[in-house]
Amino acid sequence: MSTHHDHQKGLLITAIGGLTLTIDIPLIRLADGSPWTIMMLRNATTLIAALVVWAVWRRLSRNAPQLIPGWSGLAVAICYGLTGITFITAVFHTSTANLVFILAFSTVFAALLSWLFLRERPRLVTLATMLVMILGVLIIVGGSVGTGHLFGDFMALCSAFFVALAITISSASGKDMGFTSLVGVVLPLAVAAFMVSGEGFHVNAPWWIVFNGAVIMPISFFCLANGPKYISGPEVAMFYLLETVLAPVWVWMIFAETPSRDSLIGGVILIVALVAHSLWQLHEGRKRRAALAVSHPA
Repeated sequence: MSTHHDHQKGLLITAIGGLTLTIDIPLIRLADGSPWTIMMLRNATTLIAALVVWAVWRRLSRNAPQLIPGWSGLAVAICYGLTGITFITAVFHTSTANLVFILAFSTVFAALLSWLFLRERPRLVTLATMLVMILGVLIIVGGSVGTGHLFGDFMALCSAFFVALAITISSASGKDMGFTSLVGVVLPLAVAAFMVSGEGFHVNAPWWIVFNGAVIMPISFFCLANGPKYISGPEVAMFYLLETVLAPVWVWMIFAETPSRDSLIGGVILIVALVAHSLWQLHEGRKRRAALAVSHPA
């Protein structure tokens, strides 16, 4: 299989995952239920769908990936589980724009964690980008003071951190974590089921969240988790930005929720910084590949 073909395949897979993920938050909002009920339904259907797909894959092929590949897989599953809890909590305690803009901060956390634990020292351009993104998040969070969104913003920041930690562990292990993010929903599912048993089942349109958990989440998580096998990290990051850009648009169209001025300013700073840095990384990667091709011609 040619490298060019692999690259095209990776772009297609990751684009599907990124575009699919953009409707996650609108579907959660359309379901119109309590946070714990939404979390339970979303994670239960995601887990069932993942196990069914994995069982069929395993029956048809001996090369089916492990659900949890070793201790590193367990750590990644826990990280995604914590992400599920903090993400749903953030959906119900801050605006969609604040949530997706702050989630983009996961790239800063990933760079810091790689620096601390993988000894991957970031370059000066990356450090400058991180400082600009910190400014963007501070503007968003500062605008939430007194609006009741501060707790939700903090939960979004926690979600970004746990995603970055999962990515760092996955990179260090080099193992296939395609199903691990989906199996990780066991943790938030257990917590949500316990809470629902006490407060009761509250959701007005359960079909939206069942569709989300059974179809949208497995497709988006699996595609985004497998994209890095074929394309570079910066290219994957560009497709993650689709949710940052499009989710607030869908919510504005459906619910007429308009982002605040501070949220828009901070969000624009985050997006511009991420796009500029990703384009720079892609340019550097092409230069290195070209230099290698000259040094070691086929």
